[in-house]
Amino acid sequence: MKKEILRVRTEFVTPFLATASGNPELQEEFIVAKIADYKGEITVDEKNAKMAEEIAAVPVDEQITKGSTVFQRNDEGLHVWDYTWRGFFKECVSHFIELGEVKKLNPWNYKKACDGALYVNPRRIYLFDKDGKIIKEPHGTLQRPLRATTLRGDRVALARSEFVSEGSYCEFEVVLFISQSQKDYAAWRELTMDLVKQCLDMGNYKGSGQWRSGGYGRFTWEEMPGPAKAS
Repeated sequence: MKKEILRVRTEFVTPFLATASGNPELQEEFIVAKIADYKGEITVDEKNAKMAEEIAAVPVDEQITKGSTVFQRNDEGLHVWDYTWRGFFKECVSHFIELGEVKKLNPWNYKKACDGALYVNPRRIYLFDKDGKIIKEPHGTLQRPLRATTLRGDRVALARSEFVSEGSYCEFEVVLFISQSQKDYAAWRELTMDLVKQCLDMGNYKGSGQWRSGGYGRFTWEEMPGPAKAS
């Protein structure tokens, strides 16, 4: 099976906001849904182990409110999971489809192509400060109002997110399995490493993490030699 590997370093040019729910029950429901995406790729025991690992990485703090998003962490420091970046690529590919930049991938097959061919390593992607050290604690918290129009009228809630400052960075590798089929999965051949790089270029305009629409989590990137740091 042919594959290509791109090792990248992404440096945030705006604060990067955490994505994990501070509500343990909601976070567990989210993790269960994400683990289900692995389908037949791993065993039931492996799924249960991954779920326990992720739940354990959410900080337990009486001061964390149910409306907060927090960083996953362990003894080494703050990190995000691999699917955070897989989701970023999937979202960017969907935008390129809407913009007409890709022709054979479409709103009905791009998710299957991304889920089957595009992977990110390592599983824990640590966040580093400007000095190259793994960040131990968030640099601060950001509060903002969330507005929604419902059947009962306009509603406003307060959201709170941990963040790391601009200049923080992370390193990971993108693994892309290349389709060599001439027929059944021809659309997958349009999912190329060039397209992955275009998605990374979008990071300067569309960030990763919470409140992307507010300009948070934007980043620049560069290709790195050798394995991803702290992998």
